[in-house]
Formats: sequence, structure tokens, C-alpha cells
Amino acid sequence: MNKTLKNILIVMVVAVIALGSFAGGFAAGHFLPVSGLPGMADPKPATAAPEQQAATPAELQNTFAPFWEAWNLVHQNYVEQPVDDVALMRGAINGMMETLKVGRNYYYDPKQLEEQNAALNGKDYEGIGAYVDTSAEYLTVISPIKGSPADKAGLRPGDQIIAIDGLDMTGVDPEEARQKVLGPGGTEVTLTILRKGVNVPFDVKITRAKIVTPLVEYELRPDGIAYVRLVTFGDTADVELKKAIEEMLAENPKGLILDLRNNGGGYLEQGISVASEFLPKDKVVVYEKFGDGELTEYKSLGGGSAEDIPLVVLINEGSASASEIVAGALQDYGRAKLIGTQSYGKGSVQSFILLQNDQGAVGVTVALWLTPNERSIDKLGLAPDIYVEVTEADFTAERDPQLEAAVQTLLAIVSGSPLPTSMPLPTATPTHVPLP
Repeated sequence: MNKTLKNILIVMVVAVIALGSFAGGFAAGHFLPVSGLPGMADPKPATAAPEQQAATPAELQNTFAPFWEAWNLVHQNYVEQPVDDVALMRGAINGMMETLKVGRNYYYDPKQLEEQNAALNGKDYEGIGAYVDTSAEYLTVISPIKGSPADKAGLRPGDQIIAIDGLDMTGVDPEEARQKVLGPGGTEVTLTILRKGVNVPFDVKITRAKIVTPLVEYELRPDGIAYVRLVTFGDTADVELKKAIEEMLAENPKGLILDLRNNGGGYLEQGISVASEFLPKDKVVVYEKFGDGELTEYKSLGGGSAEDIPLVVLINEGSASASEIVAGALQDYGRAKLIGTQSYGKGSVQSFILLQNDQGAVGVTVALWLTPNERSIDKLGLAPDIYVEVTEADFTAERDPQLEAAVQTLLAIVSGSPLPTSMPLPTATPTHVPLP
């Protein structure tokens, strides 16, 4: 049996801005010694109670003694009683996950889990509509959802949110920052953005709204090229993608463009299934490499409807995780040319495990992903075969030179003409914020 669960949540993966709001701050105080101060009551002592010791495995009783002492001190001395035990428990899990430094390790409480599932599986939710990275120094945009308030406001992959409603986010945990961005539709939030290539941070005011996250968008273009955009690797991504491809194949298109730009990932099993649309059966799609060096392989399933049609794949700095698995496999086998910019570099594997009694879920990093040629994805990303960036002038003029290059490449493949050349490569690594 594989070491990881089939439902592996990437989320760059991927945390999604959805419902609610969070208010926090920093409170300065003083150190209160056990002996107290004149005129001030001494704190009640608090060692582990016998039942707490009994509930702790014998080999961990010394390790957990300070935890139970702190737990009891809060219950006996905190100014506002009664204390919320569930909130303390969830805070303890959050703190535990934050101590793990390799990969992305996280805890979703029940509400956050519901929000994440809604965004990943194409359900409606309220927010600004952006996939974000909570593992960097600041909350960082992985990709805005097409047509969302974040997209219309001009947020881009790699944008760092350094202040929210005028409150500096320096030193604030990015997950707390994410919570501050949350809010119901119709309310406004002002984000201060730090963007590579822009010297001065700038404010963006966004009105939150109800967000609909379709998994697949597609069209048969007038030039005879089939175009399909996969937004995220949710539960039904493979079914919706196959339906779209088969509908367009019935019109005998010249070739197919698979657009994985700003796709922050999703479920591993969906990545395997999507890659299987374009590859013969039993081709290795991705390896998982564990700490002891062991490799687990995932192979294509067969039965793909687009194994032979000329294919190009669009990627950019917002293409992460499952997107990189699919694109990397198609590139390694020479099945498709990759066009765009360097991908995100999210190649660590999280086992997503539901906790008992509906108390949320944890994601624990267990391995790294390698392409079929055993290239590492994590922190490096994928280099496109044809490098094409979208410039500031392109954004302003609403041009899409990457899509134009994809069309030119497909037409050249079909006609046997020379392929388009890359733009000049950047002097530094293209903008993206790698996960640890």
C-alpha cells in the first residue's frame, strides 16, 4: 500500500481566501514571578493532575509535564473564565505544525476545512478569490481566480501582502494574515502589495464577493485549435476535462492547448488521472521520494482521449504542485512543449488526514515529488521549452503573448515548420516564492 493517502491536498497549495474575518494584535505585558509582587495575588501553582499524567503515555510524561502545567495555569489564572478548551486544543495543534520546517505542514480547523473544500471542488464561497501561500514571510498570492475580485483588482502571482487595512503584517503569521483578508461579500479590504519589479509598495482596494470556481473552461477557437483551461485539480477535474476534450475532438481540431497557468494544484489522484488523458497506459507520471530514499511510482491509467493530438501546455509562476506533476510528465516524455515562465516549485508531498470527531484536518509533509526523469520539482519548478513572459505593457493592453506563442507553436508542429523561439531569458530566476 502507498505511504500516502490518495487524497493529498496540494494547496499551494494551496490555502484559499474565503469566509470570515480575524482580528488580532500584539499585547505587551510583564513577567510575573511565582512569588508575585507586593499587593498582587500569587498565581495558583499548576502541576499535571494525576488523571492528566495517567492519560499520557509513560514514556512521554516528562515531555508533556510542562504542557499540562501551562494548560492548568491558564485554566486557574487566566483573567477571563471559563477558558475555551477547544480553542486551546486547536491552538496547540497549530503550534505543533509550525515547528515542522520541511515542506508545508498545516492544520485546518473545521471551518477552514469547509472553506478549503468549497474552493477546491468548484463550490460557491465568499471572499476575494485567490489561492495563496501561507508558508512564506508574508501572505503571498499563488494565483487569482479568473474573474474574481482579486483578478479584477490586478493581483498577480508572487504579490506579497505586507499590510491589511493599514495594519503592518511584518512578523505576523501568514495564516493569521489570511484570516484578516477573509470577509463576507460586499465588504471591502485594502491590501498593501509588494511586487517584484515595482519599487514602492502600493494599495489595492478589493470588494469581496461570492466566488464561483469552475474547474474547467474550454472553447474551440476559430483557427481550429482546441483550448482547455484547468483551474484546479478538484474532485471532478478529470471527468470535466475529459468531457470538454471529447466534445472538442468531435470537431476535429488541429491541436490542443492545455492551460495550467495559475493552477495551484489539488488532489494527487486527479493529477494522475489528468495526465492519463494524454499518455499511454502504464507510463510513470510521478515518483514520490521518501526520507529513506525509497521511490513510489504512480503510473498513467490508460483510456485517455487525447493521446495523439498535437499538444502544448501553458505554465507560469502560478502553476504549482499537481500542475507541475502533469506538465513535468508531459515534458519528460516529449508529449508536449511547455510554454510560458518558470513554474512555482511546489514539489513536497502532504498527506492530508482528517482528525477524529470532525475536528478538522492536518497536512504533514511526507515526501518529495520527482518527474519521470527523476527531476526534482520542489523549490526549482519547471523551465518552459519556450520562455514567454507577460510584461507590464501586456497586462495594461490585455494582451496574452503566452497564448499567442502556444497557438504559433501548435500550428508550426502541425505544418512541420520551425518552432517559435523563446524570448530572452531573464537574468534572475522568474518571480515566484518557493515553498520550504
